[in-house]
Amino acid sequence: MRFSTTLLLVCLLTGSQANAQFSQAYRDSIRALSEADYKQMLDQLGIDPSEMRHGPSGNPSDPNAANTDESKAKTYEMLPDALVFNNGDTVRSATEWLTLRRAEIVELFDREIYGRVPDNVPDVTWEILSVLDTVDGPYPVIIKHLVGHVDNSGFPEISVDIDLVIGTPAHSKKAVPVITEFGFNWTAAQLARFRSRQPEGPTWKQQLLARGWGYAVLVPVSIQADNGAGIAQGIIGLANKGETRTPGEWGVLRAWAWGASRAIDYYETDPDVDASRLGIEGLSRYGKAAIVAMAYEPRFAIAFIGTSGAGGTKLLRRNLGEQVENLASSGEYHWFAGNFIKYAGPLTKNDLPVDAHQLVALCAPRPVFISSGAPDVEGQWVDAKGMFLGGMHAGSVYKLLGKNDIGANQFPAQETALTDGEIAFRQHEGGHTTGPNWPYFIRYASRYFEK
Repeated sequence: MRFSTTLLLVCLLTGSQANAQFSQAYRDSIRALSEADYKQMLDQLGIDPSEMRHGPSGNPSDPNAANTDESKAKTYEMLPDALVFNNGDTVRSATEWLTLRRAEIVELFDREIYGRVPDNVPDVTWEILSVLDTVDGPYPVIIKHLVGHVDNSGFPEISVDIDLVIGTPAHSKKAVPVITEFGFNWTAAQLARFRSRQPEGPTWKQQLLARGWGYAVLVPVSIQADNGAGIAQGIIGLANKGETRTPGEWGVLRAWAWGASRAIDYYETDPDVDASRLGIEGLSRYGKAAIVAMAYEPRFAIAFIGTSGAGGTKLLRRNLGEQVENLASSGEYHWFAGNFIKYAGPLTKNDLPVDAHQLVALCAPRPVFISSGAPDVEGQWVDAKGMFLGGMHAGSVYKLLGKNDIGANQFPAQETALTDGEIAFRQHEGGHTTGPNWPYFIRYASRYFEK
C-alpha cells in the first residue's frame, strides 16, 4: 500500500504527548486506521482474524481477567537456553558468546520480536535550538534544547524531527555522565500539574545534578507515533517512503531505540558530555524501549528499566498479568515486528525462539537495574516476579563473562535491593513509577561511573 493522504491524519500524533487533547472522533479515526493496518499485516502473514486469540483483561472483575495466582503462572517446561547454540551445542567460552551465540540471539529478536532496522535509514543532523543558563531547585544547570533533523530528501512527504533536551551542571569543569530518559517535553503548565501530584523531595533531574551528573530527555513520539495508524509515518514510514512495512521490519520499540542511538551520536560531539558514561532509563512502554536500546546499543554503559513488563524484562512465557495475546493485538502490535503477531494466533508463547532473559543477556557484561512497583499499588498486570526472573535467568551469561548475576534465585521481599551484581532488582512500595528507586539506581551507577 502506497503512502496516502488519509495517513496524513496521523502526522499530528507523531509529535504529540498524549491523545487526551484530541476529540473522541479523532481518536476513533486513529483506532480505525490502526485496525486497518493490523488487518493488512494479518493478510501479509496469511492469518485469518478468527485464528487470533484474545488477551486477558487487566480488570480483575472481568470474566476474562488476567491470572494473578502465582501457582498458575508457570505453564512452560523450560526456557530457551542463552548458552546453547541453535544447533544444540553448548557455548563454552566468553569468546563463543561474544562472537557467535550473541549474534544468533540478535537475529531471532530481529526476525521474530522487535523487527529489523533497514539499511537505508536516513542520517540525522542535530541543531541546538536554545541554550539556557538557569537553576533547577538549588542546582545551576545548562539546558540545551536540540532537534535532530532526519534527512527526508529521498521522500519529502514525511518529516521527522527528534526532540531532545540535555541538562548538565553549570559549573562543571569536565565532561559528565548523562542518563537519558525516554520521556516527555512537558509544557510549563503540564509540568506544574505533574509535580503537584508527586511526593516532596528532589526530582530525578535534581538528584543527578546533585551528584554532578547530567540528564537528558528524549521524546519517543517525535521519532515514531505510538500507534498502528502512524506506522507509515515517522522514521519507519520515512525509511519505507510511505509504504506499509513487511512482517520482518522494525516496530515502534526498535524505532525508539534507534532514536536513542542517534542521541548518542550527538553526545559524542558535546564537550559537556562524557560519552563513555551514558545510561538509558524509561518506564512502562518506555521501559520496554530502554531495555531494547540497551541490548542493541553498546555505547550505553548502564540501564535503569522501570516496570517494563511483557515485551520488556518480564518472561513472556509466564501466565500472569499481560500476555503475548495482548501485545499482539491491534492496540499494541505496532511496538513489534509483524512476525510477532503469529504467536497469538497459529503459534503460542511457548513457540517463541527467545524470551526476555535473553534480551537482558544481550546487555552483558554491562549493568542493568530492573525496577518495579508494589502489586497492591501498581497491580499484577506488569508481573514484578516475571521481570525479576527475566533478570535472574540472564545470569549465566553474565557469569560466563566474569560478572556477577542478580544474587538470588527467589523473588525478594518488597523494598529489598539486590544490587551486588551486574543485574540488579528492587521492587519499591510505590505505584507505576521509577521515582522511589532513583536514589538506589544512582548509588548503583556510581560504582561504575565513579571508579
